[in-house]
Amino acid sequence: MSTDSERVHLKKLAARERAAFAERHPGSATAYKKADHLFGSVPMTWMNKTAAGFPIHLATARGNRITDVDGNEFIDFALGDTGAMAGHSPAPVTEAVTRRISELGGLSTMLPTEDAAVAGAELARRFGLPLWSFALTATDANRWAIRLLRAVTGRSKILVNSYCYHGSVDESLIVVGPDGRGVSREGNVGAPVDVTATSRVAEFNDLEGLERELAHGDVAAVLMEPALTNIGIVLPEDGYLAGVRELTRKYGTYLINDETHTFSAGPGGATAFWNLEPDVVTIGKAIGGGVPVGAYGLSRDLADRLSGRGDLDLVDMGGVGGTLAGNPVSMAATRATLQQVLTESAFDHMIGTAAAFADGIQKIINAYALPWSVSRLGARVEYRFANPAPRNGTESARSADAELEDFLHVYLANRGVLLTPFHNMALMCPETTMADVSRHHEIFDGALKELTS
Repeated sequence: MSTDSERVHLKKLAARERAAFAERHPGSATAYKKADHLFGSVPMTWMNKTAAGFPIHLATARGNRITDVDGNEFIDFALGDTGAMAGHSPAPVTEAVTRRISELGGLSTMLPTEDAAVAGAELARRFGLPLWSFALTATDANRWAIRLLRAVTGRSKILVNSYCYHGSVDESLIVVGPDGRGVSREGNVGAPVDVTATSRVAEFNDLEGLERELAHGDVAAVLMEPALTNIGIVLPEDGYLAGVRELTRKYGTYLINDETHTFSAGPGGATAFWNLEPDVVTIGKAIGGGVPVGAYGLSRDLADRLSGRGDLDLVDMGGVGGTLAGNPVSMAATRATLQQVLTESAFDHMIGTAAAFADGIQKIINAYALPWSVSRLGARVEYRFANPAPRNGTESARSADAELEDFLHVYLANRGVLLTPFHNMALMCPETTMADVSRHHEIFDGALKELTS
């Protein structure tokens, strides 16, 4: 989509699709206009990331199906941008939560439950780290892990990859600038301090750049996704992750694997899939089956070092923890999700379905001779407007095409298919079928046919 005539054609198609969307969603449009006591007219401002001008308003959701307030049904490949990777309201989770609330009682008690111990043991089995603590979001899990590692190392800085995603963690909102130095990510809201005072940054897949930053000797931890996700899937090159582990050990720096999105790689995320050896794993979203939860796991050595520090307040107001963290409802949901929903057999199905999704998308792209690429991480698939696929976050950001992406999203939505609104990501859940994949491909092929005609 590089010539002026192609852009004019794209704009005409997009305008047609937005008009059709408005006709199909009068109830959502009305609800959006009436929400004048919500900042941005939505519960959270990022819900305004919509290709069609206003968001679809939810009525019901089950499995991988969503129905909006106008009665339109959608095959959902967004799945809450991984929060609903277990499917919407999976029966074992709703049963466990309902039992906790209605039969047993206790939504928030500041007391441990047996569910928490079972969930912790299952996470230990899957990810290989023996000791776990719970939060309500992966953002909080990352924040608390960062504080622990600063405390135990006496170092102030955290290193992340350019265009990584670790929720709203302040230290992660840094990218590699044009001169190769770290700069605040564009749009960073109200940063408490210049992010370069708290953070260092290196490109993904760049071991030389990583070593250059670690050599300063002030990095407490490398916080990374084993594969970049929220800027589009960027997979690690051969030897890269092993090199990261070698360099962090060389420079006395801890390694945190944020598996919140890369959990799609398998039952133990990318950590188990690629036999990684992090000091900490953080995770959130999917492990609660849609109920808010986050968690972080620690190596035995790290836990012992922290427990032996009498100067650290790990009980009251030391900056780690929250009143609602580890509450009985989220623990019941996490236990049910891990034991009964996102099981090994479920992942086998999800990954097989995703492989078929990726193969089919690539065949369609090839048929139209488009310079695009497809990447897959387990149950997660992404198509990109670049070929070869980007090898780091900066390249991935440069390959974005907002107009083209919005057109494809609204075209799909008008025909009953949802992708995650922030990029071209499709995620499989246990209920996703091959028929769902085929329906997406049929619509996607139709969109490309119109684009290239």
